[in-house]
Amino acid sequence: MTAARKKTILAVDDDQKTRQLLKQYLEKHQYVVQLAHDGESFRTEFERHRDDLSLVILDVMLPDTDGFALCRMVRERSEVPIIMLTASSDDTERIVGLELGADDYIGKPYNPRELLARIKAIHRRSNPGDTNARRYLRFAGFCLDRLERTLKDADGKLVVLTGMDFDLLRIFAEHAGEVLDRARLMEQTRGRDLGPTDRSLDVQVSRLRQRLADDGKQPVLIKTVRNSGYVFSVEVVAAHE
Repeated sequence: MTAARKKTILAVDDDQKTRQLLKQYLEKHQYVVQLAHDGESFRTEFERHRDDLSLVILDVMLPDTDGFALCRMVRERSEVPIIMLTASSDDTERIVGLELGADDYIGKPYNPRELLARIKAIHRRSNPGDTNARRYLRFAGFCLDRLERTLKDADGKLVVLTGMDFDLLRIFAEHAGEVLDRARLMEQTRGRDLGPTDRSLDVQVSRLRQRLADDGKQPVLIKTVRNSGYVFSVEVVAAHE
């Protein structure tokens, strides 16, 4: 039997000790880790390894740029999942990162085991296994392909989605007509509890509505249920082809 190919992660952090500890820890858990120490070296490494990357870790504070600029650059070129590291306790940085296309965030200093758990959760969501039994979910002219993890509009054109966008839309489509509370959505998309002041899920829903051209003020697809959560309010048809 052929051994499974190791997943490759690119991480940027300006602290050498932090970089090396992260590399050692993740390599111990069977990941290939590429490192960068600033924005320039990150861009070089990203272009060199882009086709092989399964995940990117971005520190917000860097000597020559910031993680937000790098997040924007990555999203212009790739749909690879992004985890952002922030030393700030201000939710603003986290919200900005999510709005730019990050899939998750973690505060610094962090427990390596927590970071590893987040990485594994993202990889599990990105590789859901055999979904041929109900590969396609069709709704409102869109077609969601659960195997290829893509979304096409009524004209057959691809709609750009991040990994987190896709996961959230898939959950909505699989539970059309059900009121899904925010805590449940947070747990299923990010694998953790929803904090009392955490707005990241609402930012994610807002971004997904934009992808679907669903008017935020009067949405048709994803409706807000006051004091409850959200509901995907259109008919969804599952199909083999």
